[in-house]
Amino acid sequence: MPAKSQAQQKAAGAALAAKRGEMKKSDLKGASKSMEKSMSERELEEMASTKRKGKPDHVS
Repeated sequence: MPAKSQAQQKAAGAALAAKRGEMKKSDLKGASKSMEKSMSERELEEMASTKRKGKPDHVS
């Protein structure tokens, strides 16, 4: 599933980095922390690779 906002895409990227061991899981906050726990690496990769052009900063 593609990201719906830039913030969601960035959170998925942070969660993916933590899942791969590129950053500490303890450094995650908010949405990225729950994404890391609940989503597979493949799902995170798909969401993080979404193009940012034309996406809103946040979705209400």
